[in-house]
Amino acid sequence: MDTDSILDHGTERILDTYLDFYRDRGHRVLPGGTLIPPPGDPVLFTTSGVHPLVRHLETGHHPLGGRLVNVQRCLRTTDLDEVGDDRHYTLFEMLGSWSFGDYSHEQSLRWGYELLTDGFGLSPDRLYVTVFGGTGELGPDEESRRTWTELGVPVELEGENWWSLGETGPCGPDSEIHVWTGDGPPTGTPGTEPRWMELWNHVEMRYRRLPDGSLEPLPRRVVDTGMGLERLVTLLSGVRTGYDTDLFLPWLSTARRLWGVHGRTERVVSDHLRSVVALLGDGVRPGPTGRGYVPRRLIRRVLTRLWRDDDTHSLSELPDELLTDTLRHFRQPLDTPVREVLLDEQRRFGELVRRGRRVLGRYRGRPLGDDDLRYLHDTHGLPPEVVTDLYEEVS
Repeated sequence: MDTDSILDHGTERILDTYLDFYRDRGHRVLPGGTLIPPPGDPVLFTTSGVHPLVRHLETGHHPLGGRLVNVQRCLRTTDLDEVGDDRHYTLFEMLGSWSFGDYSHEQSLRWGYELLTDGFGLSPDRLYVTVFGGTGELGPDEESRRTWTELGVPVELEGENWWSLGETGPCGPDSEIHVWTGDGPPTGTPGTEPRWMELWNHVEMRYRRLPDGSLEPLPRRVVDTGMGLERLVTLLSGVRTGYDTDLFLPWLSTARRLWGVHGRTERVVSDHLRSVVALLGDGVRPGPTGRGYVPRRLIRRVLTRLWRDDDTHSLSELPDELLTDTLRHFRQPLDTPVREVLLDEQRRFGELVRRGRRVLGRYRGRPLGDDDLRYLHDTHGLPPEVVTDLYEEVS
């Protein structure tokens, strides 16, 4: 299959190509993909492709078998202020494949090369790989370097090519596959030339890091690969960012048409609303604390931007087809009450904004300190991020 035929069907065709490739090689597709972590996990949302499988890494066994593949949606809110640039999204999807004590890391690398070149039509000349270069503790990953050399891909040793869960636990060397995104023949290396894009990591978890800092071999090695869907679709579409792909363009065009937003604002509005739909599809409902505060905060960030220029803008204008298509993409229940939740949150926030503007009018002309923010929150129920946005309006 060549790249043009893949793009005839956009992202969904790319996903089918990926999953079919691993199905044909005996992998079982993991169910779910939900943003809600497994029971007992203290983290609010799934933040990486391997997150739902972490508890199986130590043993090297998974109840569904030794060969697994999935598409995992993930959500991160630690860098919301960066959303809207060329590479940050609140919600993103990871393509993952695993071998739990089954095939070797070398096999994973060879399949990865095959999928990128034969499956997705990328020229081998556009690939460059970095592998673990060794430390004082361990030598370089010669097996991976030898495999890539046999495949004819330029390979570089890099000491930082090491994956771990944290200070303790499963860990091991990884191969990072980079793809040339510039015009003309590749130049430089990923460390010196920004037009090399890191696309796919293949990790072999060989060891367990102990509390005393030493390493011991794992009883069964686990191969874990992860590739960002947004990056893959961007690459295969020949565009500059994920916001220029069919993952985001329906949202961007809708925001522009309904509310006249442009540039970074249309990206933030589209990213946040798309993320909220996925959260609602996974059963999360807005609330004042914990998991529920994330969709509430995202909706308020959207409305704050829309109401800066025109407070008559309303989320009621969102077309049903866009909401349904987003739920369908994430394989979520189509009867999720997205519109009802959005409008209820809009009503709540509208009341809060009206009250906040009246209160903050008293502070016009002087800076707000920490004591002011605490007072406004405890007495008037105004969250600090809302106060900050409203204060810019009234000052």
